[in-house]
Amino acid sequence: QARERAILVGVSTSSAARNDLEDSLDELAQLADTAGAEVTDRLTQNLSQVQPSTYLGSGKVQELKLLAEQQNADLVIFDDDLSPMQIRNLERQIGCKLVDRSGLILDIFASRARSATAKAQVELAQLDYLRTRLTRAWTHLSRQKGGIGTKGPGETQIETDRRLIGNRMATLRERLERIDRQRTAQRQRRAEFTRFALVGYTNAGKSTLMNALAGTDVLAENRLFATLDATTRLVALDANKEVLLSDTVGFIRKLPHRLIESFKSTLDEVRESDILLHVVDASHPRYEEHIAVVRETLKELDALDRKTLLVFNKVDELEVRGILPGLREQFPDAVFVSALRGVGLETLRARMLMLAEEDYVTLQALIPVHEGGALTHLRRVADVLEESYGFATHRDDPEGEPVAVAALRFRVAPHHHEDLLPLLHRYRPLVRLEEAG
Repeated sequence: QARERAILVGVSTSSAARNDLEDSLDELAQLADTAGAEVTDRLTQNLSQVQPSTYLGSGKVQELKLLAEQQNADLVIFDDDLSPMQIRNLERQIGCKLVDRSGLILDIFASRARSATAKAQVELAQLDYLRTRLTRAWTHLSRQKGGIGTKGPGETQIETDRRLIGNRMATLRERLERIDRQRTAQRQRRAEFTRFALVGYTNAGKSTLMNALAGTDVLAENRLFATLDATTRLVALDANKEVLLSDTVGFIRKLPHRLIESFKSTLDEVRESDILLHVVDASHPRYEEHIAVVRETLKELDALDRKTLLVFNKVDELEVRGILPGLREQFPDAVFVSALRGVGLETLRARMLMLAEEDYVTLQALIPVHEGGALTHLRRVADVLEESYGFATHRDDPEGEPVAVAALRFRVAPHHHEDLLPLLHRYRPLVRLEEAG
């Protein structure tokens, strides 16, 4: 299919906005490319405030119309969300298909959705977006005069469509609630593991890092929003030390709120994780702004208080530019990796293990030395800190024959603690002779 020709339009309303506008349009161009459009030109304007009726000033609207005709443009993409009135007025004057930033992101999500869950989530967000923009589709059916007795078929059709959209949205919400309950039950069954979640700006390399750490084949492309579905895998950080790692949808500036609401069940992987790995594209010139956007989105998700490890990815590109030492000095607690080239992954695993072990439980136990299977199992699943040998008697029979025991002090992960509870309970009545005496 031939790529549509697109013109990008943005407005800056302050000096700070003017500084950020070109970067924002660069990102919009990436979004357009991901959606399948070829950007032919850009149009910008400095305004004290966005025009409520046409977004741009009247002169710029005419300039945009001429530019669209000259470039033979198929569509015009706006860097901000447009109101239904702005869309209607601009379409009348420009005579070209219009898409705003939210509409473009929703279109990309619709093309990228693969699972039934992702498709339902995207459809819900699209219907929510479309519901307030139906008037432009039916203006050709409306009567020119208002008043009693002049209600046109266009308005009737709009009301019908809104009712159908409302019914469909209710059906999708019920479906997603069922999925959410199923996923909640799955997460409860996995509660014994320490859970990590990859978060970050879109195209920061989260999926590539997921593949490198877990040996998976999650889709990883150099495009925005390559991954929509949450993927969870078991990752072995060391012998008998496994954690769960989840890959989630990337964040972006001006991420439509309706998408956050629709992707609740997916983003719950972030909300309910124990530790976040905040992946940052270290090679991007605006990485600090990306960090701020992710933190703001985490705040909106009530997940900003999670224990977080900053992971700078794509450091192989920094070495060429000689700025890696300065970045290490600025972020001394961060980890620097190249997921694509496998650089720094062992350091990352060590830091993940250190964070996971903060949840470990330290216990003591007396195990009869003749119970070789029990001792082997405990040594396999736990870190033995101290081990000594002696004799013990049963608490209820202190005069009984002593039993040779191994006295162990060990650390164990929460999920292995649950596994060891029956064994520990079995030997709890044993008391060392010196303690009994």
